[in-house]
Amino acid sequence: MEKIIQSQTIDETIAVFGSFDFNVKLMEKAFDVKITNRGEVIKIVGDDESVERASNVFDNLFALHRNGEEITEQAVRYAIDMAQAGLSPDYAKSADTICISAKGRPVKCKTKGQQSYVDKIKNNTVVIAIGPAGTGKTYLAVAMAVDAFRKKEVSRIILTRPAVEAGEKLGFLPGDLQMKVDPYLRPLYDALADMLGFENYQKYVERGSIEVAPLAYMRGRTLDDAFIILDEAQNTTPEQMKMFLTRIGFGSRCVITGDVTQIDLPDGKRSGLKEAVKILRDIEGLAICHLSSSDIVRHPLVQKIIAAYEKYESRRNSR
Repeated sequence: MEKIIQSQTIDETIAVFGSFDFNVKLMEKAFDVKITNRGEVIKIVGDDESVERASNVFDNLFALHRNGEEITEQAVRYAIDMAQAGLSPDYAKSADTICISAKGRPVKCKTKGQQSYVDKIKNNTVVIAIGPAGTGKTYLAVAMAVDAFRKKEVSRIILTRPAVEAGEKLGFLPGDLQMKVDPYLRPLYDALADMLGFENYQKYVERGSIEVAPLAYMRGRTLDDAFIILDEAQNTTPEQMKMFLTRIGFGSRCVITGDVTQIDLPDGKRSGLKEAVKILRDIEGLAICHLSSSDIVRHPLVQKIIAAYEKYESRRNSR
């Protein structure tokens, strides 16, 4: 089968083909097709199903480019994965901007899983997000928190995570208590500084509008009118998770993120995240979102590493 498709401009063709036709080579390898072009006219040759899938990838990359998005290797690989599964990434929808970073860069969803995650945050009081590293669980939650804060939907942002000792003892780290727990909270600091700029972030911390603290600091408090994010929740105990969930006050929204394949709790300790998913799945106003390796937006090698670990764990558990 031979199919002719056409881009709007030669610049669009160049953007979609990529440097040294890198993106097209990915498509040719994935679908076993031959792709050539003459200006805006693109020809795809191969068997019927493969040509249609490659054509679908082009359609989605054109949509991505027309939305003003950069066509990255990750975006191409994701479009290919979706086409192979008979699905569409629906870039027209996922290009909605969540917020603008301090450097003027729009923060947007890059996969259907991420869009579903953001939609759940918009429509529920509590969202539990479970997925592997690199799926944007924490970053998108922080973006939603900053957006709500800027719109004055909440008066403060509270970010927390359990300070679980994974191989090192807190007591051996230098400094006072705050300095000892800072390394655990660094990813949250970085995400907020990226969204707000370091000076604005510091200003809001001094005013008390932003708080980043270990989970233990949440005990005994009621958190009203706040956007609360509990990160690395797989390392909470059931008691800690219950304590945290019962802190939520009026006018607050809460996002809980975690990766159940990276539990650092001592042997014999149950994960509060895994238990919460079982207990709370049918509660109205609380949504559970599962992100997968197809939602990873870091280097493509990360996706392959996670897939290899999943395969290894599956074989080990089946013995």
